[in-house]
Amino acid sequence: MSKKEKPIHSLIAGTTAGAVEAFITYPTEYVKTRSQFSGKRESPLAIIKSTLQQKGVAGLYSGCMALVIGNAVKAGVRFVSYDHFKHALADAEGKVSPPRSLLAGLGAGMTEAVFAVTPSETIKTKLIDDAKSPNPRFRGLIHGTTCIVREEGLRGIYRGLFPVMMRQGANSAVRFTTYTTLKQFVQGQGRSSQQLSSPMTFGIGAVAGLVTVYTTMPLDVIKTRMQSLEARQAYKNAFHCAYRIYTEEGLRRFWTGTTPRLARLVLSGGIVFTVYENIIRVIGGRAA
Repeated sequence: MSKKEKPIHSLIAGTTAGAVEAFITYPTEYVKTRSQFSGKRESPLAIIKSTLQQKGVAGLYSGCMALVIGNAVKAGVRFVSYDHFKHALADAEGKVSPPRSLLAGLGAGMTEAVFAVTPSETIKTKLIDDAKSPNPRFRGLIHGTTCIVREEGLRGIYRGLFPVMMRQGANSAVRFTTYTTLKQFVQGQGRSSQQLSSPMTFGIGAVAGLVTVYTTMPLDVIKTRMQSLEARQAYKNAFHCAYRIYTEEGLRRFWTGTTPRLARLVLSGGIVFTVYENIIRVIGGRAA
């Protein structure tokens, strides 16, 4: 039976990996989110150009702290819960089949959506939506969060919970299943103790990110729309949002923002798994 990862090790490694990944890749998240708002379609390059002209480099980091903090908590929750579910679903030899890895990832994604992702993503999305106006209302993370809670209550930062749960469940299910399957394939049957190099871990994580993007993009677009400043007036619920996007803007709109999200998740998949595996190794957890 394989050794179950200590929760404190998973938490430390996961939160660190999540914070590092979020800060490095944030500009791609900013561009992706901006491109998914309703209204005039803008290419990633056009968004970058206009933001740099109007706000400077700092503009590409609007809402960054909300995501860094949320991503750190999210990654910690994700790895702790995934290790828990994976251990519970492992066979007598400690191996996890792809279907069981999918189930473990789904559980991890649902857990992180409730405890970390929805509040941080909602705040981040509203901050980015506000920052694109000529006269932004919010003066930063704390002020923006305070205003949102005061005006909309706690429901304001949990807006879009259902599409976030669907997206995170799908994200984690696809990403962990792809990563675990490729990792077990590379290590070879019966040699689970073989350590992978950091470049190999990065490559496997990047492939997992690539697969995740194309399979979950529609859920990401719906999530962004449901968390925008105009969501309360524009959409009754996630299904109404999806219906309006499809009938008014067409099927292709569900894949808006694919390029910047692809850049982020390919990088993030590599960064997160590489940082996580190396920290686990350093602090005395299982071998990668």
